Amino acid sequence: MKRLWGGLGGIHYAWVILAVSFVAIFAGSGLRGSFGVFLKPLEADFGWDRAALSGVAALSLLLYGAAQPVIGRLVDTYGVRRVMAVSLLLLGLAALATAFVQELWQLYLTYGVILSLAAGGPSTVAVSAIAANWFATRRALVIGIATSGISAGQTLLIPFAMWLIVSFGWRVGYVGLAAIVCVVAAPLVWLFVRDEPADLRLRPFGSGSPAAAATAAASGPERGTSLAAALRSAPFWLLAGSYFICGYSSNGLIGTHMVPYAIEHGVGDLAAASALGLMGAVNTLGAIAAGYASDRYGRRHPLALTYFLRGLATLWLLTVRDAWSLHVFAVIFGLSYVATVPPTTALTADLFGRRSVAFLFGWIFLAHQMGAATGSLLGGVLYERTGGYEVAFVSSALACFAATAMVLAIRGPARPRVAVAPAT
Repeated sequence: MKRLWGGLGGIHYAWVILAVSFVAIFAGSGLRGSFGVFLKPLEADFGWDRAALSGVAALSLLLYGAAQPVIGRLVDTYGVRRVMAVSLLLLGLAALATAFVQELWQLYLTYGVILSLAAGGPSTVAVSAIAANWFATRRALVIGIATSGISAGQTLLIPFAMWLIVSFGWRVGYVGLAAIVCVVAAPLVWLFVRDEPADLRLRPFGSGSPAAAATAAASGPERGTSLAAALRSAPFWLLAGSYFICGYSSNGLIGTHMVPYAIEHGVGDLAAASALGLMGAVNTLGAIAAGYASDRYGRRHPLALTYFLRGLATLWLLTVRDAWSLHVFAVIFGLSYVATVPPTTALTADLFGRRSVAFLFGWIFLAHQMGAATGSLLGGVLYERTGGYEVAFVSSALACFAATAMVLAIRGPARPRVAVAPAT
């Protein structure tokens, strides 16, 4: 495979791994993140209320997070190729089973439990291991590119799911998404992903360069930190706390409740879904830009700015009454949606060592999903009690401003210093 790829232009195989990881995250996140467009069809078909369905989303988000430390350990033990491919296959089969549910408990089992645990495979935890193993430089940018697959999944698969729902019904929507995961993403991962450059007798991309040496020195390439030691440090709790707010304010509230909120404020079904898709497109730019900025300017300030921008965007959402204003929100919020991932992952490596990044980021990501579960469930409960989402959205904005302060309070290495050779 090395010889074949070299003959196709000499591009380092690390970029193939990155491209396939993008596709895997694209398919997995598009499927997992589409639950919001299924809410109203499920309500209409079965008569289940918003709080009960929000409970499904909350359980899904929580278990997806709980899977991340386990995924990190499985990746360390069995390799990212096996873990990601098997997870994608189970993910597609769970979506197919969801298409045939008849009772609420079945939805909790198929989507809330099985699908959500399987979705932990094609995730940022796996990508963090790929970045650490296959790239000696620009790891934050690489993570930004790979995780922009989350945004691409929203951009294309969520509107696609809405089109299937409107045209053929919500059951066909799940069947279509399952086919993409099982037939496209899983085989690509199995065929092309490799765990280590040594498997193909290669070195990591950028090995031997001055930038690689500086990055290795900054992130402590041979250093690792145990979970117990991390739990005793203030930076770990500041990172985990801010990432809890990230999940609360994005996947939890916006991911679950934005579409029904928009529809109930005069925006059409397809227009609401297209705004979610636009948000995904802007997410891609935000994630890549955040990765670049984190490598060039440090981790803390881009991350703090991201949370502040998100808080402002959430306040704007309270003014939405038509498709135009919703799409403005989608652009502003989209710049911050996935942009937290590259600097948070890079900060984890900087503070605790490259050898610990997959495992410890898995625990930090669990905090993110606990926040997402809280936001999803609380959004539904507050909707039922107050008749709207205003209280929930205000709480989200205030929490984002608090996350800005938490990130700025982190102390420790946050910017790789690249040594520049004197001119000769």
